[in-house]
Amino acid sequence: MSEALWDLVVVGAGAAGLVAATRAAERGRRTLLLEKNRRAGVKILMSGGTRCNITHATDNRGIVAAFGPPGRFLHSALAALGVDETLAMFEGEGVATKVEETGKIFPVSDKASDVLGALLRRLERSGAVLSLGEPVQNLRPGGDGFQVTTAKRVVGASQVILTSGGQSYPGSGTTGDGYGFVETLGHTVVKPVPALVPVTVDAAWVAGLRGITVPDAKLQVREATQPLIARRGSLLIAHFGLSGPVALDVSRVVSRHAQPRLLTLEIDWLPSVEGTVLDEFLRGEALASGKKQLAGILATHLPRRLCDTLTTLAGMPADRRATGLSKGERARLVECVKRLPVPITGTLGFGRAEVTAGGVALDEVDSRTMRSKKVPNLFIAGELLDLDGPIGGYNFQAAFSTGWLAGDSV
Repeated sequence: MSEALWDLVVVGAGAAGLVAATRAAERGRRTLLLEKNRRAGVKILMSGGTRCNITHATDNRGIVAAFGPPGRFLHSALAALGVDETLAMFEGEGVATKVEETGKIFPVSDKASDVLGALLRRLERSGAVLSLGEPVQNLRPGGDGFQVTTAKRVVGASQVILTSGGQSYPGSGTTGDGYGFVETLGHTVVKPVPALVPVTVDAAWVAGLRGITVPDAKLQVREATQPLIARRGSLLIAHFGLSGPVALDVSRVVSRHAQPRLLTLEIDWLPSVEGTVLDEFLRGEALASGKKQLAGILATHLPRRLCDTLTTLAGMPADRRATGLSKGERARLVECVKRLPVPITGTLGFGRAEVTAGGVALDEVDSRTMRSKKVPNLFIAGELLDLDGPIGGYNFQAAFSTGWLAGDSV
């Protein structure tokens, strides 16, 4: 038997759902927010190394540009809740923020729990009802609204906002439930793939360098001679391959490729130094400091263990001294520093992905309201949409903004 009719049921209490439910309730809508987990915002707590990268230090146009062509979908959402308004929302709840050198914005406390606490406080004040540990099992249009079947009851709703997330970090509860709901209702789902995920490679030398971080490296993914994507940033070497912001940023191309082993990752370990400049540096050091080891000379720019490996990959012993360094040897070493090819095998998958690429096709959702073009009284926001951006807080901003606009439109 269906319970009394709610004006709105929001499915999923993540970043988008918490904001959507709050905004709708503040506008007087009798709102029920359903969450399958025993606590809300689990993914918020896990994000950014438990620090939560709230957004990025740019204007709304910068957010749109970061998403590429699909970013146009965010214009109305960002007009409703942009970067400045998002920061004001958190600061109004006592969460001071800071901008790091990369442009990422974090809470000053470096605690994701403060971000979640702010969202929950405002949700409680709004009058929305949060029900935890209540997964939705079925969503069926009926009459002028919906019947929402959960593990505990059947709920009637005049309108529904779906904010159930994608498939990244499935341990946080985002197991792709929403895709089944929207497909049953007639929506097209672009195949979900992991994004912002570590890349696995087939190179024996990588495991020996695990734990090394290079603060500024450039990665380019190529198929044969065709460049597919290039990014620059901090790189972390792991036993399985490559992680860190720059590796995560190129991963969506790897995930989307039908045969990742056809791809090659090219690493520039010193993108701020031109190859000719590096060659001249090595030539000068060979003349002036011939007794020094090559790897030691290179270590003025890069971690020593990495320099040992690069020297070996260039066909010389790790302890090779600079004296008598030939033009050909310099060229090989410069090539390894500036254009080191690494065979790709794939990624670590959804279990380690920060976001999902793919989801509900954007042309089936009205970007001015987040209203479904297929199903009356249905709204879709957050990661469930086919919209994913680079690392740096962009995806949280999209979640907050689309959630806010959906809650403002019901």
